[in-house]
Amino acid sequence: MTESIINLDSINPIEFFGVNNGKLDLLKKKFPLLKILSRGTQLKISGAPEEVATAQEKITQIITYLERNGNLSENYFEQILGDEETVDNFKDRNSNEILVFGPNGRNVRARTANQKKMVAMAEKNDIIFAIGPAGTGKTYTAVALAVRALKNKAVRKIILTRPAVEAGENLGFLPGDLKEKIDPYLRPLYDALDDMIPADKLSYYMTNRVIEIAPLAYMRGRTLDNSFIILDEAQNATDLQMKMFLTRIGPNAKAIITGDMTQVDLPKNQQSGLAKASRILRNVDGIGYLELDEEDVVRHRLVKAIIRAYDAAKEKEDQHQHQNQNFRNRERDRDRDRDRDRERDKEKEERRDN
Repeated sequence: MTESIINLDSINPIEFFGVNNGKLDLLKKKFPLLKILSRGTQLKISGAPEEVATAQEKITQIITYLERNGNLSENYFEQILGDEETVDNFKDRNSNEILVFGPNGRNVRARTANQKKMVAMAEKNDIIFAIGPAGTGKTYTAVALAVRALKNKAVRKIILTRPAVEAGENLGFLPGDLKEKIDPYLRPLYDALDDMIPADKLSYYMTNRVIEIAPLAYMRGRTLDNSFIILDEAQNATDLQMKMFLTRIGPNAKAIITGDMTQVDLPKNQQSGLAKASRILRNVDGIGYLELDEEDVVRHRLVKAIIRAYDAAKEKEDQHQHQNQNFRNRERDRDRDRDRDRERDKEKEERRDN
């Protein structure tokens, strides 16, 4: 007689047991000689050693699948119990397409050519710069890659950070504690996580610091190892902040830096650290660089048109400024030549007088 206790803390127990314990009943039906009891997030199995070992193997497969995918139908639950190769075959068919199974069976996947490049680049590099306009899925894809790495146990934690820079507004004094003050800056990261992790599981991760969201300034002095780190809105990081962040990365860590160079909110006398870092680190082995464009926009159809309109307006403005600068340069050259001619005439007059 052997007894084994299996913890289900890493998954949603309801997904394992099923509605009205429907999946648990399938498990008991598959192993009628075993005594199977559920207590909260634990499963207690007792019976013959061979039977217990076989049941443990099947349950481990189911737990692994749920950790990676989030949900599991009764039909597929039953297939796993009866077919040892089902999980591996299913994973192989979908590994290149679906990044994360979110709540309610939502599939999160790379939707554009550059987003797929970003996924492939993450497999080969430890640091990635993903730069492009709003709505191109930079942050969303990065968060999906981080959640996938966490579910696959490739990392132990996710760290999401942003510079706390106001977007052209002076918000003044914000009431509340530190978390309430900085949360508005980090809201887009929470929104992405909400799409990929059930609310109760996300709350557990946040409480236990498995997923950590913090302003960039709070990274100083830390060593971030065994982590998937995302620096979002990196165009608003200064040169010193960018260097500080990049030198925090420790062993078995991956980092994705995302930003949009057309939306820099730093004061005019400060240079964006993203521009310099992406330029000087572009050819470093182990660092990937990707530019997304309006073709990657996955928001409202008008966002793509808006980006194109702003780009066209900026191009005209740049041309106008270039023309004005050329005009000013010509005027300056004419003034300089005129002043030089006057000096020469003056010298000639002085020589004649002498």
